[in-house]
Amino acid sequence: MAKRGKNRMKRKALAALFVGGSVLQLGSCDPTVRSTLLTGLEATASTLTQTFITAYFTGLQQDINGGSSSGLTTTP
Repeated sequence: MAKRGKNRMKRKALAALFVGGSVLQLGSCDPTVRSTLLTGLEATASTLTQTFITAYFTGLQQDINGGSSSGLTTTP
């Protein structure tokens, strides 16, 4: 159990290091490239978040419908 906690902590530290390093790298990047990259990352994060939200509410809707897989259809 403790080993899993240490692995999780290591992964979080590594992720923080990569994110921090990429932010520092963007500072010396061409402004056009930086703008394009940040716009793409923003669009990707937004789409991914919207996908998770939609999947969550679809799952809730299926639970309400008694587990049927017709959560997204409007025809009987």
